Amino acid sequence: MNQFDYQTYYKRRLPHYQPSGYKFFITFRLAGSLPESVIKQLRTEKERIKKMLEKTVHPDTKKQLNYEIERRWFYAYDSCLDRAETGPRWTGDSRIAELIAASIKYRNGKVYQLDAFCIMPNHVHLVCEPLPDKMNKDKQNGQIGNLPYSLANIMHSLKRYTATQANIILGRTGEQFWQHENYDHAIRDETEFGRIIQYVLNNPVKAGLVDSWEKWAWSYIRM
Repeated sequence: MNQFDYQTYYKRRLPHYQPSGYKFFITFRLAGSLPESVIKQLRTEKERIKKMLEKTVHPDTKKQLNYEIERRWFYAYDSCLDRAETGPRWTGDSRIAELIAASIKYRNGKVYQLDAFCIMPNHVHLVCEPLPDKMNKDKQNGQIGNLPYSLANIMHSLKRYTATQANIILGRTGEQFWQHENYDHAIRDETEFGRIIQYVLNNPVKAGLVDSWEKWAWSYIRM
C-alpha cells in the first residue's frame, strides 16, 4: 500500500484516524521547532496517564477520558511551540507566511473545503474537510469512489511545495523545512468545531503576539 493512499487508520509515531465525511484540525510545524527532549517528555507523560487509566477506569468512560487526555496533551504541545525560545521561526517571515497562505488557499475546492487557518512563527493550524476523490480506493475495505483525499496525500503535497519554495526564498539548499509528521484530529461535532475555530483564530492572542485575532495578518476563516 502506498503511504499516501486513503486509510481510515494508520500509525507512525502518532496515530492518524481519518473517518470519511469529517472535518479535521491539523497542526504542522517547522523541523527543529521543538527539542526532542520536550517531545519525549510530552509523549512519556501521555503514555503514563493512559496506562494508569487502563487499570482504573471503567470501559464505558475510557473513550471520553482518552479524548480529554488527547485534548490536554495537544494544548501542552502547542503551548510549547508558542513559548519556544530556540529553533527556526521561518513561518514568521512575511514572505514565507504569504507563500503558505496562498498554497493553502490554492487547494481550497480542489482537495478540501477550507474552514480556517492560522500561520504562527514556527507552526501552522489548518481546519478543513477533505473532498471526495473518485479515483481513490480504500485498501482496507475494498471500496472505490466517494472516498476523500487522504490527509497524508494532501499534507505531503502542501508541505513539499511550500518547503521547496521557502528554501529558495531563504537561500537554503536541500535542508529539511517541515517536521515530517503532523498532528491531526477528526472533529466530532459542531460544538467542538466552534471551539477549535476559536482556538485557531486566537492562537496569536494566546501567544502574546497581538491583543485581538483580527490584527494577525496570517489568519483566515471561511464566512
